[in-house]
Amino acid sequence: MCEPDDGTGRPEESGENHGVGADHDGREHQVDADPGAGADPDGGEHGIGGEYGVGIGGEHGVGADPDGGDHGADGAHGGEGEHGPGEELWDDRGSFSALLEDSVEDLYENAPCGYVSTLMDGRIAKINRTLLDWLGHRREDLVGRKRFTDLLTVGGRLYHETHFAPLLQMQGEVRGIALELRAADGTRLPVLVTSIVRTGSDGQPLLIRTTVFDAAERRAYEAELLRARQEAEHERASLQRLATTLQRTLLPPALVDVPGLDIAAYYHIASPDRVGGDFYDLFPLSSGTWGMFLGDVCGKGAAAAAVTSLARYTLRAAAVYDPDPAAVLGNLNTVLNHEYNGIDPRFCTVIFGLLTPDGHDGFHITLASGGHPPAVLLRCDGTADYLPTPGGQLIGVLPDADIATTTVRLRPGETLLLYTDGLTEAHAAPSGARYGDEALLDLAQSLAPTTATTLIAALSDLLDSLGTGVDDDTALLAITAPLDGAPEKHPGPL
Repeated sequence: MCEPDDGTGRPEESGENHGVGADHDGREHQVDADPGAGADPDGGEHGIGGEYGVGIGGEHGVGADPDGGDHGADGAHGGEGEHGPGEELWDDRGSFSALLEDSVEDLYENAPCGYVSTLMDGRIAKINRTLLDWLGHRREDLVGRKRFTDLLTVGGRLYHETHFAPLLQMQGEVRGIALELRAADGTRLPVLVTSIVRTGSDGQPLLIRTTVFDAAERRAYEAELLRARQEAEHERASLQRLATTLQRTLLPPALVDVPGLDIAAYYHIASPDRVGGDFYDLFPLSSGTWGMFLGDVCGKGAAAAAVTSLARYTLRAAAVYDPDPAAVLGNLNTVLNHEYNGIDPRFCTVIFGLLTPDGHDGFHITLASGGHPPAVLLRCDGTADYLPTPGGQLIGVLPDADIATTTVRLRPGETLLLYTDGLTEAHAAPSGARYGDEALLDLAQSLAPTTATTLIAALSDLLDSLGTGVDDDTALLAITAPLDGAPEKHPGPL
């Protein structure tokens, strides 16, 4: 039991009274033996260092034996020279508290950023050790002698005078401005600066407090990003030049002149980064006939370019062997199906035409289609219609594809248009709606009668106006049997 207080606030010296650190033999090493936190609810006086408190070497500390045995935290006897985990925890907490009790001066001087206070005219009134160490200056060389702008590079001083200082005066604070400080050895230190104007009780500005953050690593990171971006842009430009060059090899450098026909063609590139799969050509055959074709290979890039090249040269060779349009497309279908019938099948849509003069200033045209959009005929009476070729199947998918054919007489003053689906599948702004077949037919009717040159010019302007709404390459080929003196409509606003 603990002896009662003698009225002086100190317990009587007795072996029964054990405060914090009381020795097992009764010697008194207490801090406070008054009944406090941890007092026994039955009236026993067990303070913080008492019998059952969290004592350090007391009679019953943490882990005390419930039967009253004198054991410390580990069951060992408390006493001089005996320290359990409880005392180590107490020491750790004391050390941690000491770390938190840094002086304000130490927190200022050794902060992880620079601090500088200046008068309103810019003279340095106070600067911390961190910033001094960064710049290699002595305190006595700066305080009261230099201005903040004296620490800046020439470009930094110009920016400070023209932008930083006026903004600070108007707003009272400026945050996160990138500047460069000049160190004592002449080197430059990239920093981010935040300044705030401190005012007195009367609202008048007294001084400027500035925080400086070392931005050297950030500047190096930004420089690396810029270098990587420049390299990427250079590589992209190289790829674009390669794609453009490759695209040109897939198209005829110029269309042949066909007596009695006005001919025009246009290729719209949706993306300069990738080679498209659209193609066209017009070339002479024997006996005063001509062949023409226009097609679209599925996909983009090098793989599509390979198929495009194969399709273009196969069509020309097949037409020389047998100019019948259905036979020409049948040969192409056999080649593609045999060449790409595997894990990476390739196919295309093609429309092939055989042109033969009819002896009356017009042409007889036979068209064969393998899954391609129908051609448009613009008549001299101002009407326009699609020339349907239903049932034609994609070229290269099946061993024996069905080829749809149709014939038409191109009279003087009439124009025939071949196109790929990049035109009709484009999206019009601002609604984003698909341009569509009806819109193309309405445009053709508004232009008829017209020439191939005028029609292609109007369609190229349309594609340019659609901008990013055209997400696929587009090939256009138009032929006209001219009629001298025939009225021609010129395109108005689209």
